[in-house]
Amino acid sequence: MQKTYMAKKEDAGITFKREWYVIDATDQPLGRLASKIAIILQGKHKPVYTPHFDVGDYVIVVNADKVKLTGKKWEQKLYRHHTGYVGHLVEIPYEELVKKHPDWPIKLAVKRMLPKNNLGRRMLRKLKVYAGPDHPHRAQNPKPLSL
Repeated sequence: MQKTYMAKKEDAGITFKREWYVIDATDQPLGRLASKIAIILQGKHKPVYTPHFDVGDYVIVVNADKVKLTGKKWEQKLYRHHTGYVGHLVEIPYEELVKKHPDWPIKLAVKRMLPKNNLGRRMLRKLKVYAGPDHPHRAQNPKPLSL
């Protein structure tokens, strides 16, 4: 009987290689884009996927400021966080957030789709988001990925 394969730290360079992918976010719906990125960061697209080990790949997202929202989300979507002080719930509309930090909506959407533990934070470090079409990761020879 065949046993299920589970990746180990020792297999990191032998069994699987970490790839670099570049994704163009122009006119991509935010949620669908984020779910595809989360799958790649976790390594669920690979046959060696192991839930307790990070086997995912690196993802570079360019043109993050051109991501698309459906419906009236552009005017109505709010990002909330609490400072920890009583009555200090901060609400930032999507429009303002994109003006200040065009890469944050994608980062936050992907972060909320990853595991909420040390492993998820390690996976999020492999996500590189840039507002424009240029990125400083040419040396890694990223493969273009269409969604």
